[in-house]
Amino acid sequence: MDLQLQSKTAFISGSTQGIGFAIAQQLLREGATVIINGRSEEKLAAALQKLKAELPEAAVSGIVADFLSGEQVDTLINSLPQVDILIHNVGVFELRNFTEITDEQWLSIFEVNVLSSIRLSRRLFPKMIARGWGRVVFISSESGVNIPENMIHYGMTKTALLSISNGLAKLTKNTQVTINAVLGGPTYSDGVAAAVTQIAKAQDLTEEQMKGIIIQNTNPTSLLQRFISPSEIASTVTYLCSPLASATNGAVTRVDGGVLTSL
Repeated sequence: MDLQLQSKTAFISGSTQGIGFAIAQQLLREGATVIINGRSEEKLAAALQKLKAELPEAAVSGIVADFLSGEQVDTLINSLPQVDILIHNVGVFELRNFTEITDEQWLSIFEVNVLSSIRLSRRLFPKMIARGWGRVVFISSESGVNIPENMIHYGMTKTALLSISNGLAKLTKNTQVTINAVLGGPTYSDGVAAAVTQIAKAQDLTEEQMKGIIIQNTNPTSLLQRFISPSEIASTVTYLCSPLASATNGAVTRVDGGVLTSL
């Protein structure tokens, strides 16, 4: 299927690995021009090298910015060309006891996971409205609906993204701009893979055995009964970025493998 993205330019925050990187790959395969982002020059350069090796004809570039810094975000935004597609993917997470999370840590995760999307949308969304076309996709998580007891701070940020997405969509009436959120499930990202490998080694199990145990223990309601690959989430995101998805607006699209039991 031709997703009609050849003339579009996309910016993806936090896209040197995992879901963001997979989205970049698929948008590039569809002919879009893609700008990726990472916190360090080294990781950004490695990601760009990999993308260019896979897709030699692809139009891809990158910008370094740490979303903990409002100044760096301003610099990033000022250096962007016209952006037709904005993917809010940057995010950090860690397991932490609720009573041990300091005010500074609450503010830090909010700034990266939530305020990043506000800063980017505040500057880029009005330009999409003025041009009459645009796509904004927020990468949320099932943790924003079923809040993990050991990641309440993370779940809070993913719930916040759903609110921002829903509110922004109401500002797109009678335009060709759409705002949607994708609610991902347990995904086998680079960080998760490294942790699983380490735990499996320590318990003298194979990686596949460890993955099965983790899904059974932490996500027993999963209908997939396995981790989701970043590319599976990227496929849905890429479609939502397409002109073909013009009637999908203000939606929360679940790519959670059936983890959530609500309708």
